[in-house]
Amino acid sequence: MSQTKISIVPTSNDTILKFEADRFLTNHNSFEFNNIDEAKHSPLAQQLFYLPFVKKVYIASNFIAIERYNIVDWKDVQDEVATQIEDYLSNDGVVVTEEAIKPKAAVTVYAESTPNPSVLKFVCNKALVPSIFEFTSIEEAKPSPLATALFQFPFVKNVYMEKNFISISKFDIIEWEEITVQLREFIKGYVEQGKAILNDDAPKQLKKTEEAIEQKFEALDDISKSIVNILEEYIKPAVESDGGNIEFKSYDATTKKVEVLLQGACSGCPSSTFTLKNGIETMLKDMLNDKAITVDAINN
Repeated sequence: MSQTKISIVPTSNDTILKFEADRFLTNHNSFEFNNIDEAKHSPLAQQLFYLPFVKKVYIASNFIAIERYNIVDWKDVQDEVATQIEDYLSNDGVVVTEEAIKPKAAVTVYAESTPNPSVLKFVCNKALVPSIFEFTSIEEAKPSPLATALFQFPFVKNVYMEKNFISISKFDIIEWEEITVQLREFIKGYVEQGKAILNDDAPKQLKKTEEAIEQKFEALDDISKSIVNILEEYIKPAVESDGGNIEFKSYDATTKKVEVLLQGACSGCPSSTFTLKNGIETMLKDMLNDKAITVDAINN
């Protein structure tokens, strides 16, 4: 056990106080924690969050900085906090675990063209969302902080997310070469900072949980299920690579009409709409052995 001395150092912000140690606490790494859950890899920060006035904890090479809520003044509690940190460190308490110090994998994002000239696909080297999410306005985007942030750009018309990529539709007021780097860097920085892409309740709220998807499928008639399976196996992989998606909407057994929803890069492109409609129609006629089937492709 080695005694650690803590000095109290004021900052330019009167809600933040530094508690400086006479030794290094981290291997020249810095950490910021906004709540006790974020601090799961820092036993010291977790302990500090049990103090009701602690709002944020910053840990750097040789100091801990704490931001307080306004329910107390530092002069009333600073000595107590300093003593608590001194005792913790002097008893060889863990500041941050090895898990926190592990270098994070670099995030890469690259832009990829799609058959739709109004849509660009931004591909990330890590998973972003568990299933498909599409937002056509900032009001719709409330369940996704990232989509909401993207709609702050005045040229963003539509945001489509799937697995490890985001397809962005733009308005015609600007060309891609003027904004591609800006969007790519924004998405890269957002993901690197570990910000929330979806709210925790988004899959449930938008009925995108595995359970909800399964229930929706099981409620279909047998022909509709066959159509869904054909779309999943033969159509979706191709359109996904182009930054889009085809979603089954309905099948009318009387008229033999199938409605599908075009999403992402598939939506709003006249040539792709025509090509996809004819391609899907031909495939369904052949695979279901029913020449009366027609397909209506709806742009989202």
